[in-house]
Amino acid sequence: MAGLAAGEARVALELYRIDDRLIHGQVVVGWGQPLDLRFIVLVDEEVAASDWEQELYRMGVPPEMDVYFESVESAGTRLAAYQRDPRPGLLLTGDIETMARLVESTGTIPTVNLGGIHHKAGRVQRLRYIFLSPAEEAALRALQARGVAVSAQDVPAARPLPLEEVLAGEGNR
Repeated sequence: MAGLAAGEARVALELYRIDDRLIHGQVVVGWGQPLDLRFIVLVDEEVAASDWEQELYRMGVPPEMDVYFESVESAGTRLAAYQRDPRPGLLLTGDIETMARLVESTGTIPTVNLGGIHHKAGRVQRLRYIFLSPAEEAALRALQARGVAVSAQDVPAARPLPLEEVLAGEGNR
């Protein structure tokens, strides 16, 4: 969002991403540098309850980038403040269900980026980095029906793929 016109508002949360690896190099460097991210909001029930896991994730983030660990409930309560924060940030969940719960509780998430949902039993490959179960596909369709723009994009240089293209994929992209 560099190069904003005079008086144009900046949206503090630049990206709402689902990535089952949570905080890792592609998030911190791949997205963090081009978007000039200054904070990450990690919404994960287990990590929010574990000081030890929080320390592990903090070690993967540069000192100039803050990390906030939230449950769905606490993230829902604080989301408006994160959205008003003048610094560019990223909200990250590890799964579709968590993002869907957050959308349901707040109604203020405009877009969802599918960044890495990897293979496990019951999932079908849609892109090389996206595997979805029928229930997950239905949840993504429900998000879109609520007005949330859902797309897949593993790295900033890649073209964002709308949900319809993702669901039509057969793993050969």
